Order: sequence, then C-alpha cells, then structure tokens
Amino acid sequence: MLSTMQDVPLTVARILTHGSTVHAGTTVATWNGASADRRSYAEVGARAAQLAHALRDELGVVGDERVATLMWNNAGHLEAYLAVPAMGAVLHTLNLRLPAHQLAFIVNHAADRVILVDATLLPLLAPVLPQLAPTLKHIVVAGQGDRAPLDGFAGTVHDYDELIAGRPTDYPWATDLDERTAAALCYTSGTTGDPKGVAYSHRSVYLHCLQVIAGDSFGLTARDIALPVVPMFHVNAWGIPHAAFMSGTGLLMPDRFLQPKPLAQMISSERPTVSAAVPTIWSGLLDELDHGAYDTSSLRMVVIGGSACPPSLMRAFEERHGIDVVHAWGMTETSPLGSFATVPPGLTPEQRWPYRITQGRFPATVEARLVGPDGTRMPHDGTAAGELEVRGPWIAGAYFGGAGQDPLRPEDKFSEDGWLRTGDVGTITADGYLTLTDRAKDVIKSGGEWISSVELENHLMAHPDVAEAAVVAVPDEKWGERPLATVVLRDGAAVEFTVLRDFLAERVAKWQLPERWTLLTEVPKTSVGKFDKKVIRRQHADGELDVTRLS
Repeated sequence: MLSTMQDVPLTVARILTHGSTVHAGTTVATWNGASADRRSYAEVGARAAQLAHALRDELGVVGDERVATLMWNNAGHLEAYLAVPAMGAVLHTLNLRLPAHQLAFIVNHAADRVILVDATLLPLLAPVLPQLAPTLKHIVVAGQGDRAPLDGFAGTVHDYDELIAGRPTDYPWATDLDERTAAALCYTSGTTGDPKGVAYSHRSVYLHCLQVIAGDSFGLTARDIALPVVPMFHVNAWGIPHAAFMSGTGLLMPDRFLQPKPLAQMISSERPTVSAAVPTIWSGLLDELDHGAYDTSSLRMVVIGGSACPPSLMRAFEERHGIDVVHAWGMTETSPLGSFATVPPGLTPEQRWPYRITQGRFPATVEARLVGPDGTRMPHDGTAAGELEVRGPWIAGAYFGGAGQDPLRPEDKFSEDGWLRTGDVGTITADGYLTLTDRAKDVIKSGGEWISSVELENHLMAHPDVAEAAVVAVPDEKWGERPLATVVLRDGAAVEFTVLRDFLAERVAKWQLPERWTLLTEVPKTSVGKFDKKVIRRQHADGELDVTRLS
C-alpha cells in the first residue's frame, strides 16, 4: 500500500524561496572590522536571483556545472550558497587554507567553470592559476582590491557587483529538481593523499537543515542570531547558513576578522545567541575575554566540533563567562552533524558533566555501530571500544570520482554493506552517547594496551601553564609504541616536564605516563584547525624535535 502524501522534492530552492519571503526582514550582518554591514534576507534573495541570471546568461553555466567559491564568511558568499544550487548547478567551496597544489587539484578534479573570489584572497588564487585546467572560464571578484594578480588568467575576469547589476531580481528556481542530484561539493582536507570530494544532495542538505534547527541540536529559531566562525568552505559551515535561511535565524558573518579581539568585539556589539567553531578558535577567544571588557551575555550556546574540546576549556567558559559550551561530532562525509551533546533533563550541574564531555547523542537519522579490529560488532555499553561506523540520509556512501567518472568507494572508507568507516575510535552508551577516545591512526598501542592520546591532551591542557598539548605515538624498543607529549606553554609561563608528569599522574594510570616530552611554539594544525599529528610524527622521525626523556 502506497501513502497518499504528495511527493514534493526537498531542494535548496525551497529554502531560498522560503527564507527570502517568509523571513524577508531577517538580516545577515557582515563584520567590516569596526561595525557590521547589513543586508536583509529579501535583499539576499534578490541578489541571489541576479547572480543566477549572470551565471546562466552571461557566463554560460548550464545543468550541473560546478561554480566554485574562494570566499570568507560574508553576505556575498551566502548569496552564492543559495543561488548556485537553487538554479540547478553545483556549489563547490574551496578551502582557502589548502596548499596551492591541493587547491589546483580540487578545482581541476571538479572541473569548475567559474570561481567567485573575494578580492582579499586574490594573492592565494594567483599562484594556482598556471596549474588550472582550461575548463575554468571565468573568475568573478567580489569587493575592492588589486586585480593585477589575475593578469595571466586566460579566461575572463568580472567584477561581482558589476556582473549582477541591473539583472532581474527574480528567477525561475529549480524547485522541482530531482532532490537526489548534487547541490554542493566539499573536499576533505587531504591530510593523507589527495583531497576527496563529497557531493551533498539537495535532499541531504534539506534534511540536515531540519536537524540543525531541532531542539536537541542547535535549536535555531527566528529569535536567534547565529555567528558561524566555522568557515563556509568547511562542510557548509556545519549547515548553519542554509538552516538559518530555513528558520529565519539572523546571521552574523565574521568575514576575514577571525582573530580573538575582533571576534570578541563583534559578539559584544552584535549580540549573537549561538556560535560555532573548532577548539583552537575558542581557546584564543577565552584568553581575550579574560583580559578585556566584553559583554557576551547574549550567547546561550557555543558549539565546538572538529576535534575534542578539553573539559577545562568548557568549564572556563561557563565559570568565568557564563557561556554554555556544547560538544558536537561530525566530519566532511557526514554533512557534518553526526552527534550533539545535549544533556538529559533533571540533573544537577555536576551530574551533567559526564554527558557534556562526550561527543553527544546520535539523532534518529544517524545509525551508529562500533567495529573491533577483527570486524566484531562491539556492544553499546559505554565500555567496549571500536571504530565508529555510521549511515544515514546525510552520510556519504561514496566519494566524487571526478567529472564524468563513477563514484569511488575505497575499502578503507566504506564497509562491504555500505557504512561509512569514520576512522574514529570510541565507545557508545546504551542510551546513545558517543565518547571518542582517539582517531584510529592516533591510538598509542603500547605493550598490547591502548593509550588515548586525546585523554592525555585534555588533562595536560587543564594545567594552568599549558596553552596547547598534542600527544603522538613514537617507536619504542620495549613496548612497541610510547606517547610523546608536545606542549605549548602560555605566555610568560615556565614549568618543568616533571611537574606536568606529576600533574598527569594524578589523573591517569602510571603506565600511560609519557617518558618523552618536548616544547613547541605552536602545535601544527590542518587547514580546518585540527592538530596535525602527522607533522609532529615526521618531525620526531627526522630528529627535528628537542626531546627530553624522563626517567
């Protein structure tokens, strides 16, 4: 028996139409360094229509051709976020922190026809141009800046505002497009090998938006203002821009002002209620808030993802600034929302902490399982650990194989029955709370036992003199592997490694204590702000680190 329900496609075009009409008066504010430039959702919708006309009529974008963006979080990027998929093309966000060869790889692999670029980012794009395939025909520059870096480009260069000026402010959006077609393309950060493309469907984007605005997630409403510090080039800014347009949530866009001081200023001035970023951003912001006079009382929640947040950082935000920090987990392949650490009701503040420091609970739309090294399914009892595998309507089932090529399903990334192998190791409780203990490649296998590098790092970063800490496995003749602790001290701090070891000894088993220690000026980071442990392992192997061995 079939249902009697209407079969209406779930498309980005419907999000655009709804947001620009029902929530026409909601605004997106882009920080300019001193204040915010405002644009209503109605204006965003009208300019998105003008951009769509320009892309199709002037630049010849047809069908599902790819339109790339190399842009900061700002109103212009939001217009592209909506216009490109809503017209039936595919939005390809370019990671501005990728090295030039990887940036060239993903532009060519996606066969991008157009690149929209902020003028301030032209120095990043220019060195890549000689490596780009002739499929790239147009570069559209937004904002004021020197166009000289593009002098060698064989295609056509356009000014964004001039290109869209005078064009119609309505457009026949592709509301009836097949919802399973691609809406956006995002590549992984390529920490091992070439970046891999994940093509999100209109359906997955729409369903993901519904989860982002749900009460047990971000809970976005028309009464909120969201500050997505997480870049729009990284997994669609965790779904916040599209979800905000769906729910009528105002947006505060930081543009290129991502340093602690301007972030604190814009929070104090523009009064956002929700924000999201990786731990390294919040660590710097905390230090700024501790030493400046800022009003952050508007924030009801800040969400941390990308990597585990040290509990000490979460407590500091709450105790010193009254800000509720919430863990979330996800990855490029999961759109990214996989779990969210909302807490069961009826608990005291201290009873809440064991839930808050987990990666959270899975929504009904994300199925999860744990798999042991031999392929055995592990129980969800909060104790048994295994590699996390997931599936669901916004979980990737393959990687983009390139223009005209079949999708790729590498065995190390997808199980035989189609589940995504996340590479994360952890436990799951009976009521669905995930705790990640490590990445599979970062677990320290010492004498037949596993040591969690994440646990050691969190404890070290709870020490008042430690700003950052990263722990990696290094070879050991006796135990196979042992932990190497790399530490970044706070400005003006001086502390002996023996003191840090004694601090750890009060928190972990003695056999887990690192014997090898070294100081760093900064922990190496990936293009999306995660600790890049492969760099530390290479530096150790090449003898570049000054390692102290404690007896």
